[in-house]
Amino acid sequence: MLSLKDIKKDYVVGDSTVSALKGVSIDFRENEFVSILGPSGCGKTTLLNIIGGLDRYTSGDLNINGKSTKDFKDCDWDSYRNHSIGFVFQSYNLIPHQTVLSNVELALTLSGVSKSERRERAVKALEQVGLGDQLHKKPNQMSGGQMQRVAIARALVNEPDILLADEPTGALDTETSVQIMELLKSISKDKLIIMVTHNPELAMKYSSRIIKLLDGKVIDDSDPLDKNVVEPIKKPEKEPTKADKKAAKKERKKLKTSMSFLTALSLSRNNLMTKKARTLLTSFAGSIGIIGIALILSISNGVQLYIDQVQSDTLSSYPLQITKTTASIGEIMNTMAKNHEDSANHDKDKVYSQNAMGEMINTLMEETKVNNLEKFKKYLDDNSDLKDLTSDVQYTYATTLNVFTESDSGVMQVNPSTLLEDMGYMSSTQMEAMSMSGSMGGMMGMGTDVWSEMIDNEELIDKQYDVIAGRLPEKYNEVVLVVDKNNEINDYVLYSLGLLDPSSLNGIVRRAMAGEDISVDSEQHVYTYDELLDLKFKVVPTPDFYKKKDGVWEDMTGDESYMKKAVANGTEISVVGILRPDEDASSASISGAIGYRHDLMTYLIDEVDNSEIVKEQKANPDIDVFTGLKFKTDENAADTDSSSETVSDSTADTESKADKTADSSDTDKKAGLVAGDSSMEIPEGMTEEQYKALMEQSGASDTGELADMGMNAMGSMDMSAIQGGDMSSLTETQKKYIASLSDEQMELMKQMLKEQSDTNADQLANSGKYSTSNYDNNMKTLGYSVVEDPDSINIYPVDFASKEKIIDIIDDYNDSVGEEDKIEYTDYVGLMMSSITSIINAISYVLIAFVAISLVVSSIMIGIITYISVLERTKEIGILRSIGASKRDISRVFNAETVIVGFVAGALGIIISYLLTIPINMIIAHLTDVPIRASIPVSAAVILIAISVCLTLIAGLFPSRVAAKKDPVIALRTE
Repeated sequence: MLSLKDIKKDYVVGDSTVSALKGVSIDFRENEFVSILGPSGCGKTTLLNIIGGLDRYTSGDLNINGKSTKDFKDCDWDSYRNHSIGFVFQSYNLIPHQTVLSNVELALTLSGVSKSERRERAVKALEQVGLGDQLHKKPNQMSGGQMQRVAIARALVNEPDILLADEPTGALDTETSVQIMELLKSISKDKLIIMVTHNPELAMKYSSRIIKLLDGKVIDDSDPLDKNVVEPIKKPEKEPTKADKKAAKKERKKLKTSMSFLTALSLSRNNLMTKKARTLLTSFAGSIGIIGIALILSISNGVQLYIDQVQSDTLSSYPLQITKTTASIGEIMNTMAKNHEDSANHDKDKVYSQNAMGEMINTLMEETKVNNLEKFKKYLDDNSDLKDLTSDVQYTYATTLNVFTESDSGVMQVNPSTLLEDMGYMSSTQMEAMSMSGSMGGMMGMGTDVWSEMIDNEELIDKQYDVIAGRLPEKYNEVVLVVDKNNEINDYVLYSLGLLDPSSLNGIVRRAMAGEDISVDSEQHVYTYDELLDLKFKVVPTPDFYKKKDGVWEDMTGDESYMKKAVANGTEISVVGILRPDEDASSASISGAIGYRHDLMTYLIDEVDNSEIVKEQKANPDIDVFTGLKFKTDENAADTDSSSETVSDSTADTESKADKTADSSDTDKKAGLVAGDSSMEIPEGMTEEQYKALMEQSGASDTGELADMGMNAMGSMDMSAIQGGDMSSLTETQKKYIASLSDEQMELMKQMLKEQSDTNADQLANSGKYSTSNYDNNMKTLGYSVVEDPDSINIYPVDFASKEKIIDIIDDYNDSVGEEDKIEYTDYVGLMMSSITSIINAISYVLIAFVAISLVVSSIMIGIITYISVLERTKEIGILRSIGASKRDISRVFNAETVIVGFVAGALGIIISYLLTIPINMIIAHLTDVPIRASIPVSAAVILIAISVCLTLIAGLFPSRVAAKKDPVIALRTE
C-alpha cells in the first residue's frame, strides 16, 4: 500500500547541507499501528511530513498503492493529502474562529462534498470520538483531550487510508493520553496509523510495530514486511485505451481539491468578526477616499460651467508625422465649432434642439481617413526642394526587425527587446505600446528597444558624433554602437545586447516587491574597442518563424531547436564602428545604442516578400495559410444575412437585373411578375394571353404603373410576414398592393420567398467554415511591407522656418490632388487645440486626482493589514494545507478577506456621503440663488463600491501570494 524506497532528505543551511534522512526504506501494511521512535533530531517528523505530502524528498521514491510519486505535481499532492491522509498533531491545530463542526467539515469542503452530506459525515465523525454534543463550541471552550478528539474526527471525516499522528499525546495528561491511544488503536483495525512519539511505553503497549530511527536511518524494525512472501504474478496490463485514459483523467479531475469562493468568504468573515473593532476602523479608513470622490461627483453632477483652454504653443524638434490612418483633431474641432455656429441662425422665440451627438459622429467619420502614403512618398521623392529643408525623411514599415544573438546556452532575442517585461517591470501589452511609440518614444527617452534606424544624412552624423573606433556602416548588414560622452554604455543596453546575462534579472522587480534580498551586478565592466567590434548578431525575417506542417504553416517560436536553426541561418550583422556624441553637438539623432542603415529594412522587406509562406499567401489570397480555411470576404459575409433581408433586396432589385442580363433566373422572373414588371420575359408555362389577363386583373392603367407600384411597395415590405400569413405589420399601401395581386401572383411570390429562404439557410449553415483572420492581418503578421508604400513618414525639418515651408509643400500637394488622396498629418509643434470644457469637470478631475491619492494610500494600508492578518493566520495556512488546500485556495482565502473589507469600506463611504449631501445642499442654498442640488448618481455609487473592492483586492494580492508560498511545515510550527 505505502512503500518508501531509499528516501533521502537534505536541507541547505547557509553554506552547508544537513541530511535529515539518509536512505530510509520501509514498506507498510494496509492495517497496522506503527510507532516511530527515536531521539529528537533523528528525522521522525521529517519522515512523517514526507509521507503526508507536506514536505518533498530529495531523492528516492514514495510509492502509493504501487504508483510512484516522483512525477507528482502540487495538485496531486494536495489531492493525496485531502483524500488519503489524515493528520493528528500534538498541538491539535484547530482553527480558533471556527466551530468544532466547521473545523471537521473543512476537509470535506475541499473535496467538493455537498453541504448536507458534509454535515452528516462531520456529525458522525464527532459522534465516533464521543463529541456529538459539542458541535457548536469553539476550540477555546474545550479541554485538551476534547480538542485532540476533534482533531482525530477531522482526520477521519474524509475516510483516509492513512492516519499520521505526530506526538498525539504530547500535550495531554496520562489519563487522557490513554483514552486517545485506545481510540487510535481501535481505528488501526481498518487503517494504517503511523505515529511519531517519544514515549516508548505507549508505543510498546498500543503499537503492532515499532520502527526506531537514529541519525536519519532505520536501526530497528520490530515487524518488517516479509520480503520472502512470493507475490502472485500479475498478468501484464493491457495498453490503456482512449476510453481508459479519458476515465482516468475524469477521475483525477474529480479528486482534485478546490475551495469555493463562498467557503473562503466564510472563513474570512469569521476571522474578521473576531476583530470587529479593527475591521470597522480599517473599513472607515478605506472609505475616506470614497467619501471624497463621491462628494466631488455629487457636486459636479449638479453644476456645470465652462472655461477656455489655453492654446498650446511649445516649440520642439519633433517631426511632422504622417501615418496611414489618421484623424485631424484640429479639423474635427473646427468643423464642430462651425456646425454649432451655423445651427444658431434662428429666432429666439422658441427652444430648438442642438444636434451635438449627430455632428460629433458625422465629423469623426468625415475627418478620420486613410492616407495614400504610396502616392505621397512618390511626390516627396520627386520634390527637389525638400532635401534642403529637412535633415532626413524617414519611411517606416510594419516589418519587424527580429535580431538575435547566439551563445552556448542558446539564442537570445535582442530586438524587439523583452528585458523590461522579463524583469516584471512592464506587461507585454505595455511593451507593445512602447514599441509602437516609434520615433517619438526614442526622442523622449521612452523607447524600450536599443536598435534604431540611423538618420540617412552622413554629414549630420559627422557633426553630431565622433567615430572613436572602426568606421560608419557602408552595407545593410553593418551597424554602429553608440556610447555616451563619457565612453560609457548603460547597463540596460548591455543586458539587452547579451553582454551581461539578462537571465539574472528575470522577475527581479517582482522578487524585490516580494521582499526578497536581491543583488544586481553593480561592478563596472570594461570592454576594449576590439571586443565590441567583434560583436555579431543575426537578423531573422518573421516568415522564418513558421514551418509548413500538414498543408498549413505553424508558428515555431516555441520550439527551441527550430529557433536555433532559424537563427543560425539568419543574416549576420556586424558592429563596424563605435560612435560617441560630439561635445559641441546640441542634439543626437540616433535614439538607440545600435544604429542601423535604412537599407537593412529594405533588405528585410525583400526577404519577407521572397519567402515561401508569403508567396503562398499572395498566390492564394482567399485562403488562410495558417489554418487552410477560406477568408470571410464581403461577398461571402453577405451570405450570412437574414433570409428576409435577402429576399427584400433581391425582390427590389429584380427590374435592374432584368435589364442587365438576358439570362435571368426563374426566381428573377417570378419577382418581376409579382411586381408587375412588363419588361420581364413571360415565365415558362404561361401564355401571353394569361399574362395580359393577370395585368388587367391588377387594376393598373398600364403595366408601367403597376411595376412602379409593386417595386415601391416591395422595397420595404416584411417578406417573412407574408410568408407566415401575418399582414398586420404591413402598411396600407402594401396591403393594397397585396390585395391587387391575383392568386397566381401570390403563389409565385410565396414560391419565390421559399426558394430564397432555403438558399439563405444553406448559406447560414456554412457560415462557420471561414477563417477568423483576413488576408491583410496575415500579411501584417508575416511582416509584409512594400517599399513604395510605407506605414508612416517622419519628416525632420532643419529648423522652425523650414517646418513652415514643409507644411506649405504638403498643403500644395493637397491642393493638387483629389479629396481621397489628401494627406492628414500630425504637427507635434504647431498642433494647437482650443475647446470649451466644463469648469466643474476640470476642477472635479483635479480634486478626484488628489482624493484618489488617499484612496490609494488607504488601499496600501489595507494591504499591510492583510499582510498582518497573514502573519496572524500562519498556523491556519499550515492547517489548511495539511488537509489538502492548494496554494490557490490559500490565496483565495485572503483575497476574500480583502473583498469583504473593500465592500464594507465602499458601502460605508457611500452611506456617509449620502448623509453629508444634506448639509451641503443647505449651505449651497444659503450662499447662492443658483438652484444646485448635490446628489450621487446610483451608477456612480455602484462604480465607487466596485472600485473600492478592486483596489483592496489588488492591495491584497501581494499578501495573499506571500500566504500561498508559505511552507506548510514551517507554518504548522508557528505559534
